Amino acid sequence: MTKENGADWVARFADEVIERAQARKPGAPIVCASGISPSGPVHLGNLREIMTPHLVADEIRRRGAPCEHLISWDDYDRFRRVPAGVDPSWEQHIGKPLSSVPAPPGSEHPNWAEHFKAPLIAALADLGIAFRGISQTQMYTSGAYRDQILLAMRERKTIDAVLDRYRTKGRVKLAQNAEAAEVEAAEGSGAASEDDGAAGAGYFPYKPYCTACKRDLTTITAYDDATTALSYECACGHAETALLSEFTGGKLVWKVDWPMRWAFEGVDFEPSGVDHSSPGSSFVVGGHLVSEVFGGQPPIGPMYAFVGISGMAKMSSSKGGVPIPAEALKIMETPLLRWLYARRRPNQAFKIAFDAEIQRMYDEWDTLARRVADGAAAPADAVAYQRAVGTAAGELPRTPRPLPYRTIASVVDVTAGDEAQTLRILNDLDPANPIGSIDELRPRLDCAQHWMLTQVPAEERTRVRAEPDVALLAGLGEPERQSLRMLCADLTDDWSLDGLTSLVYGVPKRQLGLPLDTRPTPELKVAQRTFFALLYRLLVSRETGPRLPTLLLAVGPERVRALLGG
Repeated sequence: MTKENGADWVARFADEVIERAQARKPGAPIVCASGISPSGPVHLGNLREIMTPHLVADEIRRRGAPCEHLISWDDYDRFRRVPAGVDPSWEQHIGKPLSSVPAPPGSEHPNWAEHFKAPLIAALADLGIAFRGISQTQMYTSGAYRDQILLAMRERKTIDAVLDRYRTKGRVKLAQNAEAAEVEAAEGSGAASEDDGAAGAGYFPYKPYCTACKRDLTTITAYDDATTALSYECACGHAETALLSEFTGGKLVWKVDWPMRWAFEGVDFEPSGVDHSSPGSSFVVGGHLVSEVFGGQPPIGPMYAFVGISGMAKMSSSKGGVPIPAEALKIMETPLLRWLYARRRPNQAFKIAFDAEIQRMYDEWDTLARRVADGAAAPADAVAYQRAVGTAAGELPRTPRPLPYRTIASVVDVTAGDEAQTLRILNDLDPANPIGSIDELRPRLDCAQHWMLTQVPAEERTRVRAEPDVALLAGLGEPERQSLRMLCADLTDDWSLDGLTSLVYGVPKRQLGLPLDTRPTPELKVAQRTFFALLYRLLVSRETGPRLPTLLLAVGPERVRALLGG
């Protein structure tokens, strides 16, 4: 690992993966993997399961090495619960494979799994994430894993012994250390909470779906290694015996399924969440099973921390109402969303802003872009930026004229999204460098408008007064009247963002007899805040609002004078 890579987590993992893969399987493509259970909305916390290996795989490709990113769709997992907002009658499908459960009411998709996969797949295309998807329903029902299943059943005593080392201490440790929200998130991951195969007749690492009711409410009662005859009973009353060498209606239990796939696909890198990394959990146990049973090796597998949303509790798919990547991409540009994942090490928790913090987040992003352009960014920051704006396949779309997000949001707020008015106002920001077309502002303009319409409460949006507040104007004292006269007199001297900024900050200075270049003092700050509050009350009937220079530009000089009594 180079010194430079020490501050760059993506490069560090790429170094390790390449070195290990070359030793294990020289010349073969490197495999990075993700596993997603489409049991409900695949939210922005789940996206870290995909972004982490994507960034590592992309770095490996940038170096010219063949690398594949697999996304394993765990659509053969059981349907465990009905999410909030879905018809409770869907409880009848609990225990069926996700791919056999009807899609939520009104969906155009053929089943539950496809309904929740579709928006994620579209978002991954927008994010520039190249992958090969593997449906576990297709793999199991086609018999692709038959040899692995039969091997696991033959080695069930070995598997049971490995699991038994961790069963008790794993549960105790998880209960002692995991936050309630983390346990909830673990449950929301689909396969994470499956049983490990223990049954009354012994241990079996396989769970059949009942051929009568299609659910997994089954218990294996007997298995013959020589003939592969498997007998089971179901809670629905059905019982049967089938040859496992031919039967394709079941799957390995999760803690056996995952290491089986590591060996089957030759996975070199796959991260896992907190719920999979505690003692006795899937990743720890899988590390033993992949080598002791399936003849493979565990992948490099860093633990990743949770991703939160500003103003929201930690995310859980099973609770519903959690933001998904497609929704995030409606309020933030692709490079920005990629950057949020690229700049943090996987074990660092972070939050994604859907509230007013998104404006500060954009300011930080724009500042980084300027530093990169000037060659002034720290090396690790510059590399994270480059990973955000493009992949090994090329650059991702960006806004040609990236005006400040908070400014655009303020303008579309005041204009209610009127494009002609928006373009007029934004051109007034910098008259010397006009915008030729509204398309130069996209997609940032569309993101800011969608954020304003969907994330900002109606009562917090700006509504410019239609008529002057006659009563308020009549009750003003002479100092307040003077300040308004001074503003209106010089309003159009420099009708630009910089000119209006100097004007609104300069009026209180002039009233106090101070030079315009006076640095803020406590007395001056009080005078400016008082003046600003007066302007907001007269213009929008509140004491706060968009930045005053932007608001004045949006309202226009004639209407400003009318509302201020000037």
